[in-house]
Amino acid sequence: MSGRVVIRTLLVVAVALLAQMTVLLDIRVSGASPEVMYLIGIAAGIVGGPVDGAVVGFVAGIAADLLSPTPLGMTALVGTLVGFGVGAVSGGVAREVRGLPTLLALGASAIAVMLYAVLGKLLGEPQYLHVDLVAVVAVVAIANAVLAGPAVRLMRWALEPSADEPAPSRRR
Repeated sequence: MSGRVVIRTLLVVAVALLAQMTVLLDIRVSGASPEVMYLIGIAAGIVGGPVDGAVVGFVAGIAADLLSPTPLGMTALVGTLVGFGVGAVSGGVAREVRGLPTLLALGASAIAVMLYAVLGKLLGEPQYLHVDLVAVVAVVAIANAVLAGPAVRLMRWALEPSADEPAPSRRR
């Protein structure tokens, strides 16, 4: 990644984290609020492939972990796995198929919430399975599906080189 790509990506993560910690925490449906930090990794996977999805998912997750009372690293691990998985599954096809980023965000967000709850249980945090998990999955998945279009456009801006930069020579 070039310096410009890193700075843009960090800017997108910072804006998403700011939105998550301010505006989105006040939005509650059945006691659950949207979780856009997973969406950043998902969008990176759609735009840049599995490696970019994993890296951005980790960075977004660790940023969220540092500012929340959850066990450090759980969101980062889930973000890494989901970002990588979406990048591997989409294989660059998501750009060409209309509506596929929305469906990927819906499904991957639901998987991320469930994976987080199961991981929490395995690590001795059983309360994650005792909340209304169906409501949390629904709220996060639907919110991220609605926000998938803007998130993908932001990550495309962040990850793709500008006209004066050479294209990266890596496999996706």
